[in-house]
Amino acid sequence: MSDVGDGSGILFAEPGARWRSVSYGPGLCLIILFIELVTATAVHWFALIFCAALIAGFVVLQVIAGRRHVSVELTDSILREGTETLPLSAVAAVLPERDEDSWDDEDWESARALGELSGVPRRRGGIGLRLVDGSFVQAWAKDHRGLRAALTEALDRQRGTPGIDATDGIADSVDEVDSVEDPGGADDRHSENGADR
Repeated sequence: MSDVGDGSGILFAEPGARWRSVSYGPGLCLIILFIELVTATAVHWFALIFCAALIAGFVVLQVIAGRRHVSVELTDSILREGTETLPLSAVAAVLPERDEDSWDDEDWESARALGELSGVPRRRGGIGLRLVDGSFVQAWAKDHRGLRAALTEALDRQRGTPGIDATDGIADSVDEVDSVEDPGGADDRHSENGADR
């Protein structure tokens, strides 16, 4: 499923397709050949070899396409989804998972999926990302919860402030300014002084 932290700076990876799947078709043909040899029935050499080669050829094409278009790789600085690479510096926040009890779709669910495919690939889960420019995109992975956790951790490490998204600091600054301008309810003191007069 995912390979996490192999020492090369890769925090999360999904290959999209594995080369071992090429051997499944020829392996099945080999089992049929063995059964035919053991049972002393007619051995279909040409048909079995032809089928093994044909199946392997189709699967090779699928593996190449899968590794190119639906592979995922996350490092400390980039997120690669298929052939598209997104710098983590462009990501403002990883958005929460969709609330299953809600009737409304989240804003990010209709956003563009990363990569060159028209949407989130089959058997993958979408992850909402808010970019620094305010737009939304969808990252995706088979192990979408694993990618979400790795992405959140990478963004926290990059900012040096665990658990805070890029817009929280702005909100905190505004709150601090408000509290300085109005320390401890100054308006209440003014109104009390006015009433005494």
